[in-house]
Amino acid sequence: MSDARDASTRSIAAYKALLRRALDNRPSGTRLKLAAALGTNRSFISQITNPGYPIPIPAQHLDVIFEVCHLAPAERTEFLKAYQAAHPGRTQAQGKPAQGRSLTLTLPDLGDVRRNQAMDKAILDFVASLVHYTRALDRKAKGEEEPVPDEPGESQVRS
Repeated sequence: MSDARDASTRSIAAYKALLRRALDNRPSGTRLKLAAALGTNRSFISQITNPGYPIPIPAQHLDVIFEVCHLAPAERTEFLKAYQAAHPGRTQAQGKPAQGRSLTLTLPDLGDVRRNQAMDKAILDFVASLVHYTRALDRKAKGEEEPVPDEPGESQVRS
């Protein structure tokens, strides 16, 4: 059983390493955008991109990840191949754009990098909280059991 668990952990680490490498080559702020798009926080993004954590990436998040991270076709193919190897039959990514919309805000420059980052964090945390709340309402309306997710608002903007 330990060998099977080790193989599973290695398979998960393989696709997480591919995602981390892709994110490392994206503009700063991509992780925060991904957290907001998924309705989660930066801690969750750290977990799903850290090969050291054997926690799998939920299949329903794949299309959003591909859209926000702008994975090239070759990156997407390589990632999906590794994901399928780790989770046979579980891949739900269709390559369809995630349902969502964009809103562009112009914010005042507060004259200090840390203050600007704090404002950005507060706005992203608020958006993540709204997404979390509306998804919870949707699940409740459908009579589904609500999972206990990470609390939104725990994201961290690093300076």
